[in-house]
Amino acid sequence: MIKNYFDWIWHVRDSVELPAGQSPKEALDRLEPLFHERGTSFERHGNTISFGKQGQPAQDRMSVFDRGELVVENDGTASRLNYHLVSRAFLYCFFAPLLFLAFAQMNTLIRDYERASAAAEMAAEGDKAKEEKEDKILPQSPIDKFLGAPTPEMPDKDKEKDLDKIGPSPTPAYVFACIFVVLYIGGRILETRLVKRLFRRRMRGEDREPVGPAQVVALV
Repeated sequence: MIKNYFDWIWHVRDSVELPAGQSPKEALDRLEPLFHERGTSFERHGNTISFGKQGQPAQDRMSVFDRGELVVENDGTASRLNYHLVSRAFLYCFFAPLLFLAFAQMNTLIRDYERASAAAEMAAEGDKAKEEKEDKILPQSPIDKFLGAPTPEMPDKDKEKDLDKIGPSPTPAYVFACIFVVLYIGGRILETRLVKRLFRRRMRGEDREPVGPAQVVALV
């Protein structure tokens, strides 16, 4: 039951109305060549085509989808192609940002711990250096003394130490999380529209040209 509330993440369900006067057999005859691609297996029973893909090439215009079912049904007013497609790519792109956000949080905790340790170490070394500075007087040349130059001081070893540069940064993980969010939203919208357009054009006989590089649209 819970799965039904979340399967929209990687499942696509939609329908396309058949052209006027077209029979279910003719519609499926025009759609069947889409499943003759390398890495695709399919079965056709009556008004239904079920397919599965494994190791599908990027040139396959349905390469984003791993399995699915297409059924021609009549709702009483018109015949429609109802389809249900499943994509693991959508699932991975949806959960990838959560993984990178977890990495970012882990890096933040590590960074805060390392900075706190470095700050405590710097404070302890600062107190020790201060005591050494008070106890030790550096030699001054006669010329500097004659010219009234100030007595040289002990250098602060960690004076230039920058706490902001200590520890791993969570920024790269946030960047990758944003990239996968954009990939999921863009791919989910684009691929859903493209496959619906593909089915409609195939049934109308408007998409019979061979697949070429300019037609390849793949989700990375």
